Amino acid sequence: MTSGESFYGGIPVFRGFTSLMDPALYAPLPDDWSIGIADIVDSTKAIAAQRYKAVNMAGAAVIAAVTNALEGREFPFVFGGDGASFAVAPSDLEPAREALAATATWVREDLDLTMRVALVPVSAIRAQGLDVRVARFGPSANLSYAMFSGGGLAWADAAMKRGDFAVPEAPAGTQPDLSGLSCRFEVIPASRGLILSVLVMPARGVDPHAFRKVIEDIIHLVERSPDGARPVPPQGPPLKWPPQGLDFEARTKRGGPLLARRASALAYTLFVYLIMRFDLNVGGFVPNVYKRQVVENSDFRKYDDGLRMILDCTPELERALSDRLAIAARNGVVRYGLYPQDAAMMTCFTPSVLRSDHVHFIDGARGGYASAATALKAMMA
Repeated sequence: MTSGESFYGGIPVFRGFTSLMDPALYAPLPDDWSIGIADIVDSTKAIAAQRYKAVNMAGAAVIAAVTNALEGREFPFVFGGDGASFAVAPSDLEPAREALAATATWVREDLDLTMRVALVPVSAIRAQGLDVRVARFGPSANLSYAMFSGGGLAWADAAMKRGDFAVPEAPAGTQPDLSGLSCRFEVIPASRGLILSVLVMPARGVDPHAFRKVIEDIIHLVERSPDGARPVPPQGPPLKWPPQGLDFEARTKRGGPLLARRASALAYTLFVYLIMRFDLNVGGFVPNVYKRQVVENSDFRKYDDGLRMILDCTPELERALSDRLAIAARNGVVRYGLYPQDAAMMTCFTPSVLRSDHVHFIDGARGGYASAATALKAMMA
């Protein structure tokens, strides 16, 4: 295995989500790569204080900061709601380390949250008898998202929480480059009854084939049901002015007092709102094309050693999923958490509005993945 930057770009993109668990889709990361991990400490308390948007902004900031530090070079990443995970080649390790350190400082100073961050060598994971394998899922022709398997990502996350492989915060006042990170859309109300956050992890020591069968059952249950779908409506998420996320967007900007950055963000978001509201083509930007791409590019389902989904579904589909997962849990195959709420939330990373590969991270708007993880832990207690 080589450490070339072309490794990830050379992995074929698969389109059908139902084939997610096919081992042939996943390629082992090179031994000299590293795994970056970040999450919010006490995210449950932040969620209880209704700081949902701040938690999601922190998780998305990791991906934005590392992407900008790597000057747009492709690398595999996954958004986890209250954090993020990614993999980088040796040549990108130091820029990624600096971006992580700066993001942790920014999250503490600007969002009043504590983020722990770590960089774990893939070789250290393989020394535990685990692996990190990556696939590329294309939700649309515009872009692809990374999927991770092998158990190594989950081990790296646990190691970070023990304090291993920690990346210290950058000095006070250090700000990462968060260009392109925004949260201008309003929350997205459920149209079928509820927004369901789904988190399914393998039980300890489970037979991989048994776990694969359960995940495939869950995916087919959702895919074949008319009662569940992506949470982003065909016309795109609601957009109002001033946006709910205005203060967060102002805090992502570098330089000058916060009041001036807020004023600048207020003016710019008004400009964007008017263009989108009146469908004005400006300098090659076509609002209807962008809205369609937002829907197509939404990251509402993924796999990172476990299945994560944000579904707009009926109570009937929620019960069907709960029943199937409860049986699998009793059989010692899975650990899971389901969390229903009334809306979804989107956080966007758009380095360029003229390109089609902008990414849009979806979570539940009232706790999302973090609350599903709490439900999972409560089931294990």
